[in-house]
Amino acid sequence: IYRQPHIKTCSLTKALIACRLLASTSPSQTQCRTLHSTSQLFNVKETPQTAMEEEVGAFTKLIEAMGFTGPLKYNKWKIKIAALRMYTCCVERINYDEFFEKCSLPDTLNSWFLVAQLHVWICLVRIRQEGREGKYMCRYIVHSMWEDVEQRSKIMGIDAIHRKESMRAMTETFYAAIFGYDEGILSDDGVLAAALWRNMFNRQCEDPRQLELMVEYVRKQMQFIDALDGEDLLLTGEVNWRPLLEDNAQSILKVPTPTYNDAGL
Repeated sequence: IYRQPHIKTCSLTKALIACRLLASTSPSQTQCRTLHSTSQLFNVKETPQTAMEEEVGAFTKLIEAMGFTGPLKYNKWKIKIAALRMYTCCVERINYDEFFEKCSLPDTLNSWFLVAQLHVWICLVRIRQEGREGKYMCRYIVHSMWEDVEQRSKIMGIDAIHRKESMRAMTETFYAAIFGYDEGILSDDGVLAAALWRNMFNRQCEDPRQLELMVEYVRKQMQFIDALDGEDLLLTGEVNWRPLLEDNAQSILKVPTPTYNDAGL
């Protein structure tokens, strides 16, 4: 569970100005970290990885080291379907127009990708807690994302050369964002705000209230998805997102348990 006190706008303003000054010289994450003094850490719910690793035999470890997947608790096909459905929830259940408006983002494919990757990352953080099955599912969530991005690029009429360049740039952006967001969610709000400023806002945010809004959104979304049942996520992939703006951002809504049949549908 993530608990974070309300962020003071003046503090984010100072952080925003300082980050912009540091970015003009050296955008290292070490420099940005010195701007924040909050010592409280926000830990992701840990899975007993040691016990899980002890249950995996030497042969399973060997074939996984060779790039193959060992035996899983659930059918691989069910997990793949759930991964596709979870990615679909990231792109079909988000009000992108609201994000573009509230965060002053241009209505472009790149802006869509920046918002989508934020929600994909939230799903990856949660599903990685489900052991080897979760890691397997993460691979197909990311695979579904790149397949979708490429198809959208083709529909928009982007030629092969520019599409290849865009995909390369988006890949670099995605993995840099994953690293920054991981650091931010385990640190204080200032570090998370800096990660959002660098990645989602592409260092173009001029209003600290927008950073405050997004930090609050990420915290409450992580708190919400962390409370969902892991088995249900692995078998259904169903995620219903909290709205960007709501009256009580700290509350956790009890969502109905999803139902699925023997085929995982």
